[in-house]
This record gives sequence, C-alpha cells and structure tokens, in this order.
Amino acid sequence: MRTLVLGYGNRDRQDDGVAWHLLAEIRKRLGFKEPYLIDESFESQDSLIFVFQLQLMPEIAEEISPFDRICFLDAHTGSIPEEIHCENLSAVYQHSPLTHHLTASSLLSILQTIYHKTPEAILVSVRGKEFGYSPDLSSETAKLIPQAAQIVIDWISKEK
Repeated sequence: MRTLVLGYGNRDRQDDGVAWHLLAEIRKRLGFKEPYLIDESFESQDSLIFVFQLQLMPEIAEEISPFDRICFLDAHTGSIPEEIHCENLSAVYQHSPLTHHLTASSLLSILQTIYHKTPEAILVSVRGKEFGYSPDLSSETAKLIPQAAQIVIDWISKEK
C-alpha cells in the first residue's frame, strides 16, 4: 500500500500555508527529518510519501496515480463549521467559479477518468483565521496543528 500525504496552500500567506506546518508536524511525530526551508523537499519512504504544492493542478494526476491512499491537507475558512474538518472523498468533478481552483474531489475525478484509478482518499482541513503576508501561522490556527496531525497519523496507521 502506497500512501501519499499531499498538502497544499500558500506558505507565505499565514494560515493558507497550514498544510506545510501540518506536514512538518506529522513528519516530526513519525521520526522524519523536518524541512527548514519553504522549498526544501520532504524526505519520504517508498510506501509513505509527503508532498507540498502551492495548489492542486490537473497535471499532478499522473504523479498521484501510483498511490493506493491519498490524504489531502488544506486550510478552510468560516464556510465549514468545524475547526478541523475530516471527510472521505470520492471522485466527483466539482465546477468552480474560480479559474485557478481545483478541488481534491475534482483531481480524483481526473485521476479516475484518465488512469482508471480510485484511491482511498480523505481531506483534512484546518480553519484559517489570518491570511496576511507572513510564513507564520496565526496563534489560533497553530493551536490546531497537534490535533490535526493526530487525525492524519491515525489514518496513516489504520489498515484498509
């Protein structure tokens, strides 16, 4: 079973980059080396891969096609009531009025259409409060990282 933990967001826009901080915390708890620079790659194992992207794009469908399980990490705002939201995803194309926005479910739909693959997938999103120009999280969002990391670690650890 190959598992991908794929975080995305803008690391330079405070809480929009929560996925990067969450990836770093998960890796720390699992005994991996933490990256020090924003553009430094995350060290991975063959069966467990960590990736951070600025945004989801159709082109990465090929890169994610070898995986059996994918955990997407992102920030969310007030439209989702929970501070930490976790949901099982299915391959469903979702139209977006924004021209540069692709949802995780839409990416899975592309993967299914082109590569005939439907990995088990979840989305873990953490509420963002501040989206200024800084690589640091707001204190409110930073407090959510330990709990969100545990949710992902539990998912990684569970058997299918």
